Amino acid sequence: MDYGRSSRDVGRAKLPTAIKILIAGGFGVGKTTMVGSVSETRPLRTEETLTDRGVGVDDLSGIEAKKTTTVAMDFGRISIGEDHVLYLFGTPGQERFWFVWDELALGAMGAVVIADTRRLADCFPSVDYFERRGTPFIVAVNCFEGARQYDIEEIRMAVDLGPSTPVVLCDARRRESSKNVLVTLVEHAMQTRTSSSQEPATR
Repeated sequence: MDYGRSSRDVGRAKLPTAIKILIAGGFGVGKTTMVGSVSETRPLRTEETLTDRGVGVDDLSGIEAKKTTTVAMDFGRISIGEDHVLYLFGTPGQERFWFVWDELALGAMGAVVIADTRRLADCFPSVDYFERRGTPFIVAVNCFEGARQYDIEEIRMAVDLGPSTPVVLCDARRRESSKNVLVTLVEHAMQTRTSSSQEPATR
């Protein structure tokens, strides 16, 4: 009797590895835009129109033209080569919706924290959150038109990031730019995981 591979296994396509990624950051920094620009499928969005009830609650400084906000999450998907499929979950940026973050973060390989140099402090809660959880993350600075441009090392110092955390510049509206951000995150997360596995166990 032949115990080798069955004929059904011959030519069977290998399923790509699924990777969960979070897209986080403050209110109005470009999370929904990034998910939409890079997703291969029509992204799922949970946006609602901003109303007068948000006056005094939502800080629109620098983003006065913003008319909608994500109230649960954005969802998209992109393939990286033939071996990996990234599932993107955009988190809500407003503080009153942060209670959903713990659910979205379960099983995530890593996170992109999008920053806007006009309101850089808005990314601090996201950075603190992923540092506390031990989730690998990178900071992607969304270069808005008309905003002052800073050197990457200036941004690193302002956000108080260590040298091992990547900081990249991007345009969330452009597919290739957003894709490069995701590739940087995956490489960083894999390197972090490899480094952690090689550390000697403490007694």
